[in-house]
Amino acid sequence: MNNDELIFYTNPQSRSRIVRWMLEEMGVDYKVEVIGYGEPMKSEPYISINPMGKVPSVVHNGKIVTECAAICAYLADAFPEVGLAPMITDRASYYRWLFFAAGPLESAITNRNLGFEVPNDKQRMAGYGSYDLAINTLAKAVSEASYIAGDVFTAADVYVGSHVGWGLQFKTLPERKEFIEYFEKLNQRPAYIRATKLDDGLADAING
Repeated sequence: MNNDELIFYTNPQSRSRIVRWMLEEMGVDYKVEVIGYGEPMKSEPYISINPMGKVPSVVHNGKIVTECAAICAYLADAFPEVGLAPMITDRASYYRWLFFAAGPLESAITNRNLGFEVPNDKQRMAGYGSYDLAINTLAKAVSEASYIAGDVFTAADVYVGSHVGWGLQFKTLPERKEFIEYFEKLNQRPAYIRATKLDDGLADAING
């Protein structure tokens, strides 16, 4: 492997679609390695790349990055010329909402889907308090500016926007005006359309 090679380990039926969208927004060359569920994902050689045995992962300059939010943030920094991260002095909202979505929001949605509701007297123990609190916070965040971190599209919109898009599609988020209007700004982006087409085609090929 060349040190400057960017490798994307993926399965199109996973959160890897977030990173595919990010890569297409960047417009850089990358190599795709499709990892099947089951034994291929849970054994060598892939398990040495991600001991969690899940996708996505990227390897860039010989370094491994896992977890979608971390990958998006890393790639925005590794390729500053594409302009997907704000200036370092303007990253407060960028970091805030990128990691809000990766932490409290995803936990709230996952627990709700699993049928778990935090008891009222235990909400201080949960990083998100309650599902309703997390959802109301997200709705406010996506409606305060043109994009999640201000007036310019960033890598944080790739990550937060993916959550919103899936939430609307799979009914894990309510069909609130704030979410619909935010995602409508994103789903017509050429890179989003291109990434979706690539992953849909890959999924069709895998499923025969």
